[in-house]
Amino acid sequence: MSSIQQAILAKKAALAEVISEPMAKLGERCVEIWPDADALDRLLHIAIGTIPHCHLLYAWDINGIEVSSMVQASGTDPSWRGRDLSLRPYLKNHLPFKGVMLSSVYMSQYVPKQCITALQAVSKDNRLLGFIAADFALADLIQDTRLSPPPMRWQQFRGDPAVRGTVFMQERAPSLLDKHIDQVLDLIHRLMSHHGVFHSKIHFSSGRCSLWLFDDPYNYRLHNIDEIINPDICLAYPVCSYPANAKVSPTQVRQVLDEFKSLRFADETIYLRSSSINIMNGLVGLTFSCDGSHYMSAGEFLEKDLSFWLGSLNVQQVEAAT
Repeated sequence: MSSIQQAILAKKAALAEVISEPMAKLGERCVEIWPDADALDRLLHIAIGTIPHCHLLYAWDINGIEVSSMVQASGTDPSWRGRDLSLRPYLKNHLPFKGVMLSSVYMSQYVPKQCITALQAVSKDNRLLGFIAADFALADLIQDTRLSPPPMRWQQFRGDPAVRGTVFMQERAPSLLDKHIDQVLDLIHRLMSHHGVFHSKIHFSSGRCSLWLFDDPYNYRLHNIDEIINPDICLAYPVCSYPANAKVSPTQVRQVLDEFKSLRFADETIYLRSSSINIMNGLVGLTFSCDGSHYMSAGEFLEKDLSFWLGSLNVQQVEAAT
């Protein structure tokens, strides 16, 4: 399962956990008044404030016919009573006989928003009466930190098969950056620690660096070797305190950069072509001579030694070449 799929499932699971209890209580109370439309409207209007981020509540029967009004915190709209909702996106899935089910994201016909709908089954004596639908705007859910997905784990992407197939026929050619690598890494560490650079990408083979600043995040600065080894480059970047909410400390930045150097020189066939570090999301990116790429947290990266990288990469290349 990919990290984006894991993030989607985690987000939905977190939402379900937050709303399951108030939705279940609402479903139990609806049994007593089903299918009295006016009574349902009054109950839904009272209940909408108990369901986090819900902007719309409505009830419909087992045939998909709406039995209540469209109920928002600001009031009710009875014009949709009796409307056939059976073609709505969330009815393409199996409906719950008990508990809550979450739909996929869709564009609401009632309000111009991307939404997720939670369906709560309403049952009496093991007989399904209908459902309560609660709509949630996607924008609201994304901003709720309680619904944040877990941190991204290590991801690996295979590169161009033509490159992988000839990797053992090539050898690292020393670049201009290689000759000045200590100066380059020292200046990058200084820029990230004291001058507002939050993301750095180092292209070892082609001898250039790309830097992103807090003060100008939509544009990156591209430097050749002559610029990036010049100590005066710090004059071109504002002095900036290290962000308190960074996920990587200045010490870890130094350690990561040192590991980049080790991976660049550890082997003449399997070597680092480019790498990146972002102190705000805490991710490290690596692209090797075999064109394979890896992304992981800085902490996870620092836990691995050279034998992990060179051993696993050599195995992969042998398999790819055969």
